[in-house]
Amino acid sequence: MFELTDFAAGCGVPDAADFLRRMQEFHRLLCAENAIHNLTRIVSPEEFAIKHVADSLALVRSFPELATAAPEVADIGCGAGFPSIVLAAAFPDWRITAIDSTGKKAGFVARAAAELGLPRLTAVQGRAVELNRRREFQCRFDLVTARAVAATGRLWRECSRFPRRPGGRFIFYKTPGQAAEELAGLAAQTPGWRWSATPEFELPEGAGRRLFVVGSAD
Repeated sequence: MFELTDFAAGCGVPDAADFLRRMQEFHRLLCAENAIHNLTRIVSPEEFAIKHVADSLALVRSFPELATAAPEVADIGCGAGFPSIVLAAAFPDWRITAIDSTGKKAGFVARAAAELGLPRLTAVQGRAVELNRRREFQCRFDLVTARAVAATGRLWRECSRFPRRPGGRFIFYKTPGQAAEELAGLAAQTPGWRWSATPEFELPEGAGRRLFVVGSAD
């Protein structure tokens, strides 16, 4: 049986027991909201822990240096808070801006952050392509991420001004098939950026294979 506490500790979460408590409360909040607004089809405790929480935490398993870096992060298309709420609960020093164009999703993330005691997590309702033109979002983030949102080329076009220069990165959650399709010809579409993929990994209990597509400025 999958043990989320052990998985979190293996990802460098400093207080895995407190993280588990927050995720249990997050699950309760999500199920209650899901009865009103359909935010996710994954609501069983086991699937929630593996397909949402562990999947979100896998970012730090692949990039362990982030656990102690306290980055400023933008989560594009945050949905119900994956990975933004998970990462904020795991690493309280991170400053995270969760962005979604849908008001009910951004509103839920804001309420959940307040109830879970995550003061460094801010939810913003807006389209990334429009926020990309606003000065307060430009050259601001150490890391721009997105999970199950859109193709890499489109994400880059809509968020190209978000990362800090130099040093900011895009790190997008992908399946191996998505990465193979999207990386072909991507450099020509994104002048000034280099792209690569991390090694593949499998989610716990055989729940699927994943990797990350990474973009950094030349």
